[in-house]
Amino acid sequence: MDDYVIEMLHITKEFPGIIANDDITLQLKKGEIHALLGENGAGKSTLMSVLFGLYTPEKGVIKKDGKEVTIKNPNDATDLGIGMVHQHFMLVDIFSVLDNIILGAEPSKFGFLTKKDARKKVLALSEKYNLKVDPDALIEDITVGMQQRVEILKMLYRDNDILIFDEPTAVLTPQEIDELMKIMKNLAAEGKSILFITHKLNEIMEVADRCTILRRGKYIGTVNVADTTKEELSSMMVGRDVKFAVDKEEAKPGKEILRVENVCVKSKIHQNDSVHNVSFNVREGEIVCIAGIDGNGQTEFIGALTGLDDISSGTIKFMGDDITHKSIRYKNTHGMSHVPEDRHKHGLVLDYTLEENMILQRYFEPQFSKHGFIKKNEMREYSDRLTEEFDVRSGRGAQTIVRSMSGGNQQKAIIAREMDREHKLLVAVQPTRGLDVGAIEYIHKEIVKQRDEGCAILLVSLELEEVMNLSDRILVMHDGEIVGEVDPKTTTLQELGLYMSGAKHDERKEVFR
Repeated sequence: MDDYVIEMLHITKEFPGIIANDDITLQLKKGEIHALLGENGAGKSTLMSVLFGLYTPEKGVIKKDGKEVTIKNPNDATDLGIGMVHQHFMLVDIFSVLDNIILGAEPSKFGFLTKKDARKKVLALSEKYNLKVDPDALIEDITVGMQQRVEILKMLYRDNDILIFDEPTAVLTPQEIDELMKIMKNLAAEGKSILFITHKLNEIMEVADRCTILRRGKYIGTVNVADTTKEELSSMMVGRDVKFAVDKEEAKPGKEILRVENVCVKSKIHQNDSVHNVSFNVREGEIVCIAGIDGNGQTEFIGALTGLDDISSGTIKFMGDDITHKSIRYKNTHGMSHVPEDRHKHGLVLDYTLEENMILQRYFEPQFSKHGFIKKNEMREYSDRLTEEFDVRSGRGAQTIVRSMSGGNQQKAIIAREMDREHKLLVAVQPTRGLDVGAIEYIHKEIVKQRDEGCAILLVSLELEEVMNLSDRILVMHDGEIVGEVDPKTTTLQELGLYMSGAKHDERKEVFR
């Protein structure tokens, strides 16, 4: 019999209107990386939150090293050596890296905080596990990848030997993902046991020893990763075969919808422009993708285009109309839809219901309002139709508070709302971030369908597979500039990588077709 460090036996956890975990058993061996796979809303995060003490299950037992334990809160979990990196990081933005790592486990002497030894321990851990961080930097000033390192160091600082990673790669660049995979392998080699929640089958195949699959809150099975394939895993997860390739015909571009000329955007961090002299166009019936390593001006450019940030110079024309300094409301009501990069900050009002979020940009239209009052029935019917079409899963349907939904279902709600609104341009930034393979397949089909119906699509993605499969044209952004245009049918990942790293540069300043 295998020695299990953690056993979750017959766990059942219910919320109003939904059984999130229905009689699930999960067993973790010492020193293994065990993946937990499932669709959005399958119950993965809930199960791990039970193990970490954030939820109390209605039924089932948890064993540590063969002995039954009670975990009522995260402090109990920490005492048992269990740590968790949450999907949405639990960090205090205005605190330093060091302060966040020691928060809740502050070293003190005679009632006074003593950081000297803590700093030494943090620096030693960051050196040992190649988790380089600046202990004095503020969280709000460092990248998402760095923030994740801080979360991992929080666990290691507390000497946790059971590590839970909840969707750890959802917000990382491909380079940061490679680094994280190496870190996880090193941790497992040290004898740490890792539970790894993910949708990404490539990552499971690369690092996991075993994989447990959940579907709609139920246990489907546990497999040895070495003995299975991506196709088998996706079929177990979704309940049907999934196509990984995007089916699309040759694009038939029509008239110009978006024209960007010499756009510059000032940086919020340093004196230089974060975007300089960007020029290109997008026509109806084509998908143009901006590719690049995260942090090379894509976020700032999209902010300027959609109205979230100020533009310092240049012009933006939409269907011939100069919208350079128009408001977000104007752009929304004149045919621009936007799936934002940060769903929590710019995509949703987390404490509103699902139905309220579905009409955020349309509540004032006659369809949804009369004499300043919301038509509740119309709002409910509209929300129900979209959630049905896009398979948005939630505990209480239209009345669900969005904060309580899984990240993937929050994303699907935004995509449903933006795609359903009347628009001529869809600006989609990381549209499939945090989605499972079944949902990604559906969203890709919908994007291609919108293209074929005459919509112009501007896609921004860090997923190179998505960039290559979905785009009709690829513009590569490096250091705030468009450094090249490539054809996805004739280019290679290597050539794309050279442009993205700045090693290759096209001298053209304008990319118009």
